[in-house]
Order: sequence, then structure tokens, then C-alpha cells
Amino acid sequence: MVTRTEEEEVNRLENQVENGGGGVWEYLCLVHKLKLRRSDMVLKHGFSILNDSKKRSALGPEEWTLYEQVSVAAMDCQSIDVAKDCIKVLQRKFPGSKRVGRLEAMLLEARGLWSEAENAYSSLLEENPFDQVVHKRRVAMAKAQGNTSAAIDWLNKYLDLFMADHEAWRELAEIYVSLQMYKQAAFCYEELILSQPTVPLYHLAYADERWGPGRGGRIEWWQGEILNEWVLDEVEEGYDGGSRERLVRWDKGVTSWAGGVCLYGEQERVKVLYTLGGLENLQTAKKYYASTIDLTGGKSTRALFGICLCTSAIGQLTKGRNKEDKESPELQSLSAMALEKDYKQRAPSRLSVLSSTLRSLKI
Repeated sequence: MVTRTEEEEVNRLENQVENGGGGVWEYLCLVHKLKLRRSDMVLKHGFSILNDSKKRSALGPEEWTLYEQVSVAAMDCQSIDVAKDCIKVLQRKFPGSKRVGRLEAMLLEARGLWSEAENAYSSLLEENPFDQVVHKRRVAMAKAQGNTSAAIDWLNKYLDLFMADHEAWRELAEIYVSLQMYKQAAFCYEELILSQPTVPLYHLAYADERWGPGRGGRIEWWQGEILNEWVLDEVEEGYDGGSRERLVRWDKGVTSWAGGVCLYGEQERVKVLYTLGGLENLQTAKKYYASTIDLTGGKSTRALFGICLCTSAIGQLTKGRNKEDKESPELQSLSAMALEKDYKQRAPSRLSVLSSTLRSLKI
């Protein structure tokens, strides 16, 4: 997880470098350490260091790390010739290296030579079946070709070996959601909640899974019309003060699992609009929205909306039943009050729309 402080430091160094204020090597090291996708900057400034013999020799052993970093950035930017040159230097320095072999396979992938890349990855896995980077590259390659079923198969095989990889569980969940396989996606989120129970984003995503079919249009309208950009900011910040770390899209092929770390889309895509449905699932969703509110100190706007939506839907399903079957309105009233207070401060022009919407839910 990249913290907000770390991202601010990266941006500060990037501006400094771009304005000729120095700090290029410090910037490149920080980008490499945090595994960020700043390929154009890495290619531009890293390649300039490699082309300067004095600067290059001053790096010592770190020279080879920079060659690797620049080669991956070049593949991402489709500067194939630059990537080839960097890999050739590494081949001469480290003949027979498996790490260089991965770069060679990634180069085939970047050139769109899928079968050759698959053969290269298979050969590497024969020598080391527990090479996480190669397993992840196969998933990324399947995604790049639009072969979703193969991506699911590779991910499941990967998770059989590396069950504690949270990012892989999240990617698998998102693929299942895209295919409307919500029960399978819910299982993935359950695994994430069990392994990281204090991460609000997992509780929120799981609650969204439970929200119920046929209601997605309403949620989507609210998010698009009322919440606007600042809800996306909330999701991207991950609720815990950390800023976006998922900067590389799986469908970009070669960059997706670069550096051996699963990196995701440019925006968090956990907004599930059609889910399992039914009274029991709505009640479960409401509990997880409530846990999200608790974990975020009441700062999750989507979770507050989720409470209101679930309560309204549960009320419709339990209409006419005994009082014991109905839920207390206290939580929904508090959520509605918190939403109105937040809108007064952050989006006063939308307050009337919010109030009208809440009234339509009889809140």
C-alpha cells in the first residue's frame, strides 16, 4: 500500500526532476521501491542515465537494477528497441539468469508473440514451479488477449499455491463480478475479509455483492449524479489514509504484474450493481455497510448510502409482517443525517437532490 505521504514525495520529486532541479536517481529509486507505474518518466530519465557512461558507472551494482527497470518501462511504452538493448546488456552480464529470462518472455509478450511467450513462461515454470512473477504474467497475458476463462483458470491455480496473496483474490473477485458470477466473487471477498478484517474496502465490496438485483440503476445514478468525483476519491484513497497504489491495468499485458506485484486498474472497480438479492442477503449487506462505517469513522459515503438503500428494501420486503421481524429505523436515520451533514459541507449544490432522494426512500 502506497501511503499518501509516499505519493506526495513521489510527486514532489517528479516535479523537481521535470523542472531540472535534480534528484533523478532518488526519484527512480523511490518509484522502483513503491512499484509505481511511471513508465514514461522512468524511460526518459533512466535511459538518459544509462546513456551517460559517467553517471552509469557511478551507480555501482545498481546499474543492473536500472537496466531492468528501464527495460520494463520501455516495454510499457512500446519502445521495443530500447527494451531489447537493455535486455541484451543484462544477458551479457548474467548469462543463463532466470530473472533475465523473465524479461525475455515479457519482451515476447510486449511484441504480441503470445505463443512464444507462453512457451517461455512454461519453460521457466518447469525449472521453478513456485515463480510467482511467471504465474502472474500468465494471468496478465490471458487478460491482454481477452481470454477471461483462461485468466480465471491461471488465477485459481496460482491461488492454490499462494493462498495469502490478497491482490490475486481481489483480481479474481473483479473478474467474477465482470462475468456476473456473484457467488464466486462473494467467496473471494470472504477470503479477503477473513485475512484482512480491518480493511474497510473489502467489507464495502462484499456488502455491494449482497445488495440485490434490479437496484443497480439507482445506485449508479446516485454515484454519477449526486456523489460525483469525491466518491471516487474516497475509493481510491482506500479509506485508511493511503493513496492509490493500483496504477497498472491488467489488460495492458506486459505492465500488469511487472516487478512481481499484482497491480490493478487506474480506478478501483469494486462497485457491484447487481448482486445476490433476497432478505437475508440484504440484512447481511447492511451489517457489512455498518462495519465499513465503523472502520472508517463514519467517512464512507457509499456505506452510508448502502444503509439507506438496504433499510428501504428490507422495509418493503417485511411489509405486513410482525413488528419483531422489522428492523429499528435508528441506523437509517443516523445515516441520512450524516449524509445531509456531509453534503452541506462538501456538495451544498447537491443537497436538495439528496434530500429528495432520501424522501423517496421514506427516510
